[in-house]
Amino acid sequence: MNSVKEYKSASYKTGKIRKDNEIVIREAAEQEFAEFGFKGASIMSIAKRANVPRPNIHYYFKNKQELYNAVLMDILALWNKAFTEFTAEDEPAEAIGNYIRLKLMYSRCYPTASKIFANEILQGAPHLNTYLNNDLRVLLAHKTAIIQGWIDAGKMDAIQPYYLIFFIWGATQHYADFGIQIKSALGKEELSEEDFEEITANLIQIITKGCGLVK
Repeated sequence: MNSVKEYKSASYKTGKIRKDNEIVIREAAEQEFAEFGFKGASIMSIAKRANVPRPNIHYYFKNKQELYNAVLMDILALWNKAFTEFTAEDEPAEAIGNYIRLKLMYSRCYPTASKIFANEILQGAPHLNTYLNNDLRVLLAHKTAIIQGWIDAGKMDAIQPYYLIFFIWGATQHYADFGIQIKSALGKEELSEEDFEEITANLIQIITKGCGLVK
């Protein structure tokens, strides 16, 4: 019985160590890819950022492509979580407002993730074509159908749901992708939590009013 407990304990410790190491490597890789893109990043530089020997990287990820794919999937999982939050049963003003709030929170807390995604798209999305042409289309079709349902029910103005979603993406991710420009224009070294609260309130007001949800 003790040997079983010891085995489970050892397995748990091994699993936790592996998970912790992968997190450190992924975080270092995210910084490297955000700064240099896929082509400019190197496994050696990622190892230095993570403060681990280069062979440790290859123990978890066989090459740079596999590590980059893992980082991209982490980003998409994070963003898709926010996108799946609203349902047909929600009130549109609240659902759209919450989505804007979550997207801005991601721009504030995970700016490098947004930059990696933007760089990938600017390069023609060579590593995301399958996702963009399949999973994203399915997800978008589902969410635009929800918005169209609100429109058909007379809950909001008759707008094109796709363009509304694209507008929210651009408006919220701007604060990550063009953060330097924003801070320079406002004369600030960093945007505070209060700044983001003000940004959030204004974007929600502008977008929901444009949808006929605020009189």
